[in-house]
Amino acid sequence: MDKNDIIKELRAKLGDSPEENDKILRAEGEKFANEGNTDGINAVGELLLENMPESRRKEIEHLTHLDGLRLDQYHQKIVELLEAKQTVKALPLAEKLYKKITVDYAHTENAKFVSLRNPFEDNLCQVLFKDDRILNRSPFDFSQYITTYAYLLVETGANIDAIPILETAIEYNPVDVAPRFELCEVYKLIRNKKMVIEVTRDTLKIASSPIAIARCYANVGYILTSFADFEDAGVFYTASMMFAPNPAIPMEMKHLSDLKGSPIIRPTQQQIINTMKKYDLDFGPNKQVIETAAQLSSHYLTVKDYPNALNALKITYNLTRDENIKNLILKIDPNSPMLRPQEASNGAASAEEAAANRGNITKN
Repeated sequence: MDKNDIIKELRAKLGDSPEENDKILRAEGEKFANEGNTDGINAVGELLLENMPESRRKEIEHLTHLDGLRLDQYHQKIVELLEAKQTVKALPLAEKLYKKITVDYAHTENAKFVSLRNPFEDNLCQVLFKDDRILNRSPFDFSQYITTYAYLLVETGANIDAIPILETAIEYNPVDVAPRFELCEVYKLIRNKKMVIEVTRDTLKIASSPIAIARCYANVGYILTSFADFEDAGVFYTASMMFAPNPAIPMEMKHLSDLKGSPIIRPTQQQIINTMKKYDLDFGPNKQVIETAAQLSSHYLTVKDYPNALNALKITYNLTRDENIKNLILKIDPNSPMLRPQEASNGAASAEEAAANRGNITKN
C-alpha cells in the first residue's frame, strides 16, 4: 500500500474533533514507526499538519521544510546531484541544509537534539554518552545530512574544513559510525597517523557490526602502511579479514608485501591482541555494545515486541556468533537470513550491516 492509499485509509478513521484526530494519528504513527513503514509515517505526518491550527502548522513547516521541501526530501535532492557527479551544484545546497540544522536545531546548556535512528542507538547512546541535558529526538537523520555536506567538502578539496563539520555530525548522533569513518578518511588524506588511530579507537567503542569493526582495522592498516610500519599493518589487515571479508583487503596486503619486500606472515590471535595493545586498541567488539543489544532483546522478548527483539538479537548474534542466539532468531523468524554476508541466503549483507557501514555517502 503506497502513501496515497494509506492517507485515504487514515482519513476514513478521522472525525470532526481535532483533538481526537490528533490522538488517532499519533497512535497510527507509532504503529507505522514500529513496523518501519516509511510511507505510513509520511502519511501520518501530512495529516497531522492538516489537522493543526494554521499558526502551529506554519511553525512546524518552518522547522521541517527548506525551500518548499521537507528536510529529508531536500537531502535526497543533494544525494541525487552527488550521484549525478554534480558536486558543484550539490555543495551550496548541502551548506544551506547544514546551516538550517545548526540554527533551528541548535544545542543549548539544558537540551540538545539527537538523531538516534532506533531503540538500540537510543540505549547505546545513553550508556556510552551520558548527558545531563534533555535529549530532544529530532525528526530527521541530521548526522547523515551533515556527513553528506562534509563529504562534498572533501570532494571539492576542502579537507580541513570538513573536520569540524564531521564533529558536529557526531554530536547529533554519537553512535553513528558513518561520520566517524568519514573523519578517519580525512585524517588518512592528510596523513595524520595519530588522529586516524584516535578516531578508530572511538569508533570501535560504538561499532555494532563485524563490517564496521573490520573497516576500523583496515583504516589502521592503511595508515601504518603509509608510514612504513609494515609488520603492524599486516596484523591489522589480518584482523580486518577475520571479522568481515573484503575483496579490497587482499589487494592491500599484496601492496604491503611488495613494499615490505617479503610475504606477510599470518599472525596468531594473541599476536594480534598484543599488537593492538601497542596502539591502545581493542580486539573485537566493545562489551558494552553487546550487553546493550542483549539487554534490549531480553526486554522486547518479555513484552512480545518481536520486530525490535529480532533487531537486537541480530546485533548480539553478529558480534558473538552464539549459536543459541542464532537458534532463537530462527525460532522467531524461520526465514530470517543471518547477518554475515556469507550466511545470507541471497549472498548480500543484511540491512542492519548496511546501516552500520554507512561511511561511503555515495552508497546511502
